[in-house]
Amino acid sequence: MERSKTVVIIPAFNEEKTIFNVVTAIKKHSDVILVNDASLDNTSSLAKRAGAIVVNLNKNCGYDEALNNGFKKADELSYKYAITIDADGQHDVSFVKKYITLLETYDLVLGIRPKYQRLSEQIYSVFTKKLFAWYDPLCGMKGYKMEIYSNLGYFDSLGSIGTELAMYGILKKYKIKQIHIPLIDRVDQPRFHSIYLANLIILKAMFKVLIKYRKLI
Repeated sequence: MERSKTVVIIPAFNEEKTIFNVVTAIKKHSDVILVNDASLDNTSSLAKRAGAIVVNLNKNCGYDEALNNGFKKADELSYKYAITIDADGQHDVSFVKKYITLLETYDLVLGIRPKYQRLSEQIYSVFTKKLFAWYDPLCGMKGYKMEIYSNLGYFDSLGSIGTELAMYGILKKYKIKQIHIPLIDRVDQPRFHSIYLANLIILKAMFKVLIKYRKLI
């Protein structure tokens, strides 16, 4: 696949400790769109220095809205494939190359982490495994044919924590591949709220997605 057809989209908020190395490593394989979610540090400038296309948001909008902006930019630039990856360095960026290869054959490439970080993630996966044989809906490393985005019209409308577009693709019978990916320990602490609030947000997102798409199940 020509690298000009593929872009990696990274939502980022205050990730100056990791973002330069993450973007630099990905640039060996793909173009990068970095969505700077109104960071208060040097995330934007470091990503740009590393070679990313930077989209700066004027206010902190959260994970899903950052990805909405990233996919909109990818669509404007006519990329055929998009891969989402986290900015914190937990994803092994060498797997980007594998995702790119798989996207030549599959419409959706979905990562499976070695472990769940929260109880709510395990609960969400129980539902998606039973209903769709989808093993890890909250893994942030996913690959998409942009056709799926074009058909739905957006990445997320629910605050689904990165699951709505993939769910749509699964229910519309796009060709799917799931692969196991490793996780690398963060160099700092996660920023996704307290454990109790995080679990509540994830469970709320799960019910929103399942209710919206219940007619397709």
